[in-house]
Amino acid sequence: MGNGVTHHVIIDCDPGTDDAVALWLALASPELSVEAITVAGGNVGLEQTLGNARAVVSLTGARVPVHAGAARPLLGRFTSAARVHGQDGLNGVSLPAGGPPAPGLAADAIRARLRTATIPLTLIGIGPATNIALALATEPTLAARIAEIVLMSGAWGEGNATPAAEFNAWSDPEALAIVLACGRPITLVTLELTAQALVTPSRIAALRRCGRNACLRAACDILAAAPSPARMHGAPLHDPCAIAWLLRPDLFSGRDCAVRIETSDGEGRGRTHIDRWQLTGQPANAHVLERLDADGFFDLLGRRLAALP
Repeated sequence: MGNGVTHHVIIDCDPGTDDAVALWLALASPELSVEAITVAGGNVGLEQTLGNARAVVSLTGARVPVHAGAARPLLGRFTSAARVHGQDGLNGVSLPAGGPPAPGLAADAIRARLRTATIPLTLIGIGPATNIALALATEPTLAARIAEIVLMSGAWGEGNATPAAEFNAWSDPEALAIVLACGRPITLVTLELTAQALVTPSRIAALRRCGRNACLRAACDILAAAPSPARMHGAPLHDPCAIAWLLRPDLFSGRDCAVRIETSDGEGRGRTHIDRWQLTGQPANAHVLERLDADGFFDLLGRRLAALP
């Protein structure tokens, strides 16, 4: 693709603490040409996630359009994760305000980019899948222009939004069902994978030693403010794992699986049924990442963030 770029990407997000770090990792990486960033309501409401995305991008000096998208899921009501990310989405870490959002809605922007792309694009979804689903459901032939879809979503065991469901999957299961059925290569970054990317005091200290630039300092402050689940010895850094997969696939291992999402009402809503052992006989529709070299991941994160302004 030239100039060291291996993937032309659109990032769909809902910043959110880990989304902010994921965006910084992507914008720091010459392998990725970030064509657009689209934003949904998710970790907090759309007005806040949109402002956070614009501020994160602005701090890097990058000129990447940031488009507002869906404020709520396709069906049902919006519920935030402010208990994890704080009311502002960044756990109280203040960033300078970014520029204005780009014109046009997120789903329209995704479709427009796909229509005009000269090479297939990679879609990275690190929030509820609403914007991507709207784009694909309204113009399904555009799926042929997608190289890969990488989603931070789902779990094969316990959830973190309910006992059954991971937050992004639970936030809009109908949207995730549309994306899983689109027929393009999908890589799934689940809670079991991200639980191996634990932010600990020693890892934050190591990141701080990488440099004193503004983006790295802000990232470390955000990570230091993140609450750790009681059952873990650190806070899982979910969304940057989706970016790292495209940069260093050698840090990961996984397997192809049949995956479906539970969309019925009730306690199981949002559960991702991941057939890791080929028990159902259904064809695989996703590559599920299972193992992570965590030390390699955090080394990559520190080196890349240290290269930002």
